[in-house]
Amino acid sequence: MPFKRFDQARPFATLTVIVIAWALVPTAVKTFSRASFFELTAPITVAASKVRDLQEYWSLRLHTTNELIQAGQDAAHIASKFEFAVSQNQELHAEIARLENLLRLPSFSDYRYEHARVARRDFSGWWQRLVIRKGANFGIPVGAPVIFTGGVVGRVAEVRATTAIVELISSPGLRLAGVIEGDDRPISFQGGVNATFAPPAGIVEGVPLDIIATPALPKRLVTSGFGGVFPPGLMLGTVTRAAIGSDGLFQFGDVQLDERLGSLTEVTVLVPLGAP
Repeated sequence: MPFKRFDQARPFATLTVIVIAWALVPTAVKTFSRASFFELTAPITVAASKVRDLQEYWSLRLHTTNELIQAGQDAAHIASKFEFAVSQNQELHAEIARLENLLRLPSFSDYRYEHARVARRDFSGWWQRLVIRKGANFGIPVGAPVIFTGGVVGRVAEVRATTAIVELISSPGLRLAGVIEGDDRPISFQGGVNATFAPPAGIVEGVPLDIIATPALPKRLVTSGFGGVFPPGLMLGTVTRAAIGSDGLFQFGDVQLDERLGSLTEVTVLVPLGAP
């Protein structure tokens, strides 16, 4: 009987010894081991992502000629709209430059746009991350903003040789300053504790008392530009609830984020032109 109890407790004893031994390992060794493991597994992650792209390519080859013709017509319509939007964008940039020169205002920091393919998604209740297929080989720095058509994706948390880890705005560890669109008072935004398959969400604090946000009357939350990391005016999410906090001076609330954050395949990294 004692031997049976010992056999049952052996896995727990082994795990305890491993945890204690790992806790005694110097921090430098842990960091080196983690970085080495990531670099060793990075080619596998990138290869798996490219295999999925190849599978998608061959699945598209199976479509009929009529379907391909229809897809080509749709693409032509989208390209036409895009060309018109580009011309409008150029006109707006020219107008902004004229007003900046007229009013002697400083220009916003310039960025280089680096488009990257998503290689892997890593979602849990404690973090929300993406692994992209570009890293130090494309000059991507730690802390660079990451965006997509719906607004802010997150920021680069770690950079490796050929890959980088992006911490999403839905992650509880990411905090930044935002403003309600049309208002210039900064409020604090932070990612929430999100379940694996739940819609992404965040929270806000320090919301002024005169701002009313309800599910029927939501407010758009955009980046404030403070801190010099994210340019101002980028979409963060929608404030769907604001309630008075315990101090009675400010409100706190919930932010509904873009549901596409969990299914992104392409993102854009904003690399500052002065970055090394």
